[in-house]
Amino acid sequence: MKFMFFHLMPYRFLPMDFPQRFPSVWVDIPGDLFDPAKGNQLYNEYMDQLEHAADVGFDGICVNEHHANGYGLMPSPNLIAAALSRRTRDVALVVLGNSVALYNPPLRIAEEFAMLDCISGGRLVAGFPVGTSMDTNYAYGQVPTTLRDKYYEGVKLILEAWRRNDVFSFNGRFTQLRYVNCWPKPIQKPHPPIWIPGGGSVETWDYCAENDFLYSYLSFSGYKRGKVFLDGFWDTLERMGKPRNPYQGGFVQFVAVGDSDDEVAEKFGPHAEWFFNKTQHVYGGFVEAPGYRTLNTIKMGMESQQKSARIIETTWQEMIESGTVIAGTPKRVTEQLEELARTLNVGHLGVLAQFGDMPHDKAMANIQRIGTEVVPKLRHLWDDTWTDHWWPRPMSGARLPKPVSRGLGSAA
Repeated sequence: MKFMFFHLMPYRFLPMDFPQRFPSVWVDIPGDLFDPAKGNQLYNEYMDQLEHAADVGFDGICVNEHHANGYGLMPSPNLIAAALSRRTRDVALVVLGNSVALYNPPLRIAEEFAMLDCISGGRLVAGFPVGTSMDTNYAYGQVPTTLRDKYYEGVKLILEAWRRNDVFSFNGRFTQLRYVNCWPKPIQKPHPPIWIPGGGSVETWDYCAENDFLYSYLSFSGYKRGKVFLDGFWDTLERMGKPRNPYQGGFVQFVAVGDSDDEVAEKFGPHAEWFFNKTQHVYGGFVEAPGYRTLNTIKMGMESQQKSARIIETTWQEMIESGTVIAGTPKRVTEQLEELARTLNVGHLGVLAQFGDMPHDKAMANIQRIGTEVVPKLRHLWDDTWTDHWWPRPMSGARLPKPVSRGLGSAA
């Protein structure tokens, strides 16, 4: 089983009365709440945390894309991944991902992901989310009724650009290019592993199953409530006559470790409550633009990730009981994560070990304990039965960064 440290990069300096004073943490969050000096602090702390996870035993480090968002300071995850590619050696760089329909042309994603794969020596996982309604329809002005078709076309262009070495033309509905010539090309052939983050659309199950992509359910509501979505994916694979390989599935889970339940509640509870009660304060009108959800998803009664995640005025104890947060001693957390893996049948787990306004020192300690006291006890899961076809295969003898040198004649 593979474990990734998943970072949202929240702006942890929102005012305490944010939900009472402002309508939404997403799309129209006031710009004057962001202090660039604090941004300097946060970006560097958060990249320190990602690098620390790489050092203490996580198999991958994971970033994602959000726009006009108070709990996701990564409008360009590729920038973060590029920095991490030079500061890490052997962990996967999981970019979940680039919102394909927002790029014009999507060839830009093919080029930047290829650069990341080359810089890192073939450690990239390429994530292609459709994108939330908040990011795509409101923050970036995309038409909701054509968003998914534009997304499919963009992914098709990217894959073709990676696979082909000739210069070709692409004449799509949304993108027309006379000369498609992706330079550079990725190290991994025919391309890096493709992961599709999903928030509850049934079409995503079919899309992943038909193309042998990994389906990763991104939920803030815990594995107990997420089971219906993973079951839907596995049932889709079974219907198509394909194996229920756990490594074709992924999930994201909040995790906190301490010496006792009381210690964990005292140390991490306030930060979890801060996250859910402040950063899930999203104006309902932004959650789904008309036409964003497809008819099939509506007919199946599936709710979006954002609707199920808008947990307002919830308590730490309620989060523990619902499985929203898995917390406790290393032994107890290990047991619960194994239950999660077997219940959901997933072979890739994104661990949210920093959440809300959790300060740097607490986050580093939580990452350390999960990476050294939990992850090693679970890595054996699935390996005796299944092969992971969705994990990077780096090149041997990759060029590593050299130490920074001051150069001759510089001041000591």
